[in-house]
Amino acid sequence: QVQLVESGGGLVQSGGSLRLSCESTVRPIGINAMGWYRQTPGKQRELVAGVTSGGNTNYADSVKGRFTIARDNTKNMVYLQMNSLKPEDTGVYFCAMGRGEYIKDPILWGQGTQVTVSS
Repeated sequence: QVQLVESGGGLVQSGGSLRLSCESTVRPIGINAMGWYRQTPGKQRELVAGVTSGGNTNYADSVKGRFTIARDNTKNMVYLQMNSLKPEDTGVYFCAMGRGEYIKDPILWGQGTQVTVSS
């Protein structure tokens, strides 16, 4: 059974916004780091935003100032607010749960949601 479910992807024009949502359907997220990874053809999956179990956030340089990750432990949800989108943001975004307090070495992955930014 799928344990992380993403939603909110779509097609937008440059400068637009999207909010991605990820729900952990089986286990609570409170003691685990959560993050969003992006994968594009021919490239390794990269971490674009992460939040530790303690609430500290980190972002890839390419999205700083434009993306915001947030978590709601009560709802077992994590979000990625994406503003001022650029074509380079295009890719499949995967929600992930870290093994512990940090996002490194994820133990759970979602199926991914496509984000396409057009010019």
